[in-house]
Amino acid sequence: MYTDYPIPELFTDLYELNMLHAYLAHDMSEIAVFDLYVRSMPPERNYLVAAGLEDVLDYLQNLAFSDTSLEILASLGFPTDFLDSLTTFRFTGDVDAVAEGTPVFEGESILRIEAPLPQAQFIETYLINQTHLQTALASKSARVVEAAQGRSIFDFGARRAHGIDAANKAARATYLVGFAGTSNVLAAHRYGIPAAGTMAHSYIQATGDELTAFRNFAAVSPESVLLVDTYDTLQGVQNVITLAAELGDEFQISGIRLDSGDLVKLASEARTLLDRAGLTEVSIIASGGLDEHDIVRLIDASAPIDAFGVGTDIVTSADAPTLDAVYKLASYRGDDRIKLSPHKSTLPGRKQIWRIYEGPIAHHDVIGLADEVVVGLPLLMPAMRAGHRVSPSPLLEDLRTTSAELRQRLPAALRSLTPTTSRYPVTRTPALESALADATQRAANSSLS
Repeated sequence: MYTDYPIPELFTDLYELNMLHAYLAHDMSEIAVFDLYVRSMPPERNYLVAAGLEDVLDYLQNLAFSDTSLEILASLGFPTDFLDSLTTFRFTGDVDAVAEGTPVFEGESILRIEAPLPQAQFIETYLINQTHLQTALASKSARVVEAAQGRSIFDFGARRAHGIDAANKAARATYLVGFAGTSNVLAAHRYGIPAAGTMAHSYIQATGDELTAFRNFAAVSPESVLLVDTYDTLQGVQNVITLAAELGDEFQISGIRLDSGDLVKLASEARTLLDRAGLTEVSIIASGGLDEHDIVRLIDASAPIDAFGVGTDIVTSADAPTLDAVYKLASYRGDDRIKLSPHKSTLPGRKQIWRIYEGPIAHHDVIGLADEVVVGLPLLMPAMRAGHRVSPSPLLEDLRTTSAELRQRLPAALRSLTPTTSRYPVTRTPALESALADATQRAANSSLS
């Protein structure tokens, strides 16, 4: 994952390097605490699904400035003494994080970083980039899984994703929350995700005759899914039936794919034709610009569709393509630090989040100071200490299973595709409120001095 970028240490905003230079020049290297969280959720989301931690930890554990990167920085005008100091620059801090796949809400830290200030500051761009993208995509994809009500969903979005990295991370994020596979071969190999694919209309067009195209394709890919809507969908289904009669016991085609038209009507008529021909085991897969609302509509109309292929709307999180993800200083040198900007104020200190359950269902969350004792499930757990992982990378299959369980424990209203009328409660402890009041007063006094 780390080697996706030839010079990953330069994937940063210039102002991070400018601040790094200033911090080092003025010996500002004591421990800082930063929180990465989503400041406010889009109205289309009742909850978010945390994702991206594995890439963050991989980046932090390998962070170093190469000779090539130092030459590039020299070309930007950075002085030699600063560049010399970067030859030994490493991340030596601690990371506490919410496990990937966990539902989170606005204002709740997904990551807490504790490290010398120059290190903690410099990593901001990469951390937001990876956490933002993957959390946005996992959150959108969880809605699709909910909509499908147990039917298989496949990621077909690589060609419409915003770049190769986004396509690969989308495949992982979709699988994390319950997709059955991806058409993206690289991502399938990299993350151990089942690869899935059918055929394109161009194959049938190039062959010239649909039935011949089906024969040829089945000869080299006997268990494939055949695309039946290139010319006339129901005639395409009839051609599959003809192929089955020709091949007899050797017929192994697993399904047909509908990619256009009235999917409710066509799926129903296709199912009838297939069943009459004894092809009850041939599944029907639907695709073609679908999102979670389309899937609900199809299921509510009793369309006999067994699986869905989704792409553009999912890999771009089309209805909520961005999250208000931020990375904010909460403490430096052991002193609480806050920001008082209107609508952008922050909370001070080292914090923890506790999830409070009533029976099996999450009832509310509490944000408090990390050293408090609150009866509930703590969400921020040690992920890195002194620049090294505290444990090996978890299996994606395990994260996937846990994510499904945690989402099922959310109130039903939150799992609905419509915006809930009342947000999930997230409260603060009295100790945190007191710390905020004190920090606010100190910050106000500081601005007057």
